[in-house]
Amino acid sequence: MKRFRRIFWLGLKELASLRRDRVMLGLLIYAFTVAVFIEATGTSTSVNNASIGFVDEDRSSLSRSIANAFFPPEFQPVEYLSVEDVDAALDGGRFLFVVGVPPGFEADLRAGRQPQAQVLIDATAMEQAGIGANYILEIMTAEIKRFAERRDLQTASPVDLVIHSAFNPNRDTTRFMSVIALVNQVTIMAMVLTGAAVMREREHGTIEHLLAMPLAPFDIAAAKTLANAGIVLSAAALSMVLIVEGALDVSVSGSRTLFLLGAALYLLSAAALGVFLATISRSMAQYGLLTILTIMAIMLLSGGETPVEAQPDWLQAITQVLPSRHFIASSQAIIFKGAGIGSVWPQFAAVAALGLALLSGSLVLFRRSIGTDR
Repeated sequence: MKRFRRIFWLGLKELASLRRDRVMLGLLIYAFTVAVFIEATGTSTSVNNASIGFVDEDRSSLSRSIANAFFPPEFQPVEYLSVEDVDAALDGGRFLFVVGVPPGFEADLRAGRQPQAQVLIDATAMEQAGIGANYILEIMTAEIKRFAERRDLQTASPVDLVIHSAFNPNRDTTRFMSVIALVNQVTIMAMVLTGAAVMREREHGTIEHLLAMPLAPFDIAAAKTLANAGIVLSAAALSMVLIVEGALDVSVSGSRTLFLLGAALYLLSAAALGVFLATISRSMAQYGLLTILTIMAIMLLSGGETPVEAQPDWLQAITQVLPSRHFIASSQAIIFKGAGIGSVWPQFAAVAALGLALLSGSLVLFRRSIGTDR
């Protein structure tokens, strides 16, 4: 019972230290407000405001209807070009896409032939180029089909394909990225706050003062981990309500309490990782560099930025030991699909087990690093 009281009072000391650290407090507020909003709205996996040129050598009603089918917000207003200007326009970066309709395009379609159109793409913008090519194909196919149906040129298709998008019917990027942005900030701030607290004690020499008191290294590390995890959890809860649901207007299908429970389990892992990095670092600058490298790896491999299934098989096996992978999977299931505890308990168990192992290892290493074994 005395140990719990010691950890509690040490935790209050951490809260008081953060309250006096205006830079860190400002970073915390920024991370769960502006940073979440910018990442959710600034990262797009769909075509937006793409520049497009159009070479109309057919000058028919069909080619004009195709040109008029490209409109905002996916595309900028179409600009007409001549064939001679296409290479210079693409080389100069004026257009991301250039659509070319050859002479006799409509006449060939009326005659039952299969005319070809050309789409030139500036593939240096890789993501927009790949997605935009599919957009252009669908738009042109729809316009040609509409033209053919009006003139009885359309042959009946043997298959009628109907597509339904589950959990995100409008395929809204903001709805998906807002949750990923929140999870990323939970990871970053848990590691930064906890590790910075350890490094601050070591660099200022106050950790020796603490050890002169009837305190064990476990008490010091546990207080820093629990206090900073609690701060980040509170900030994440406010960000979920005020930013994700409020400013971004993202609906939450599942239980907010269940999501915060998963976040609490995950925060112990992230905070323990911060203690580990601070223990092996010799200065705040070194800790900052290690944190950047670690956070980047976690964000790229956990399934938030890219699907885990798109990674090589050997790398997918390695990501199983990342608590962030299981936390992101459970968060997406809860918020997007309305999953309950019966569906996400395996992810919760994995996060808890990995977090406990990481926390235990970090505490052992921390105790050894300060040269005492109480």
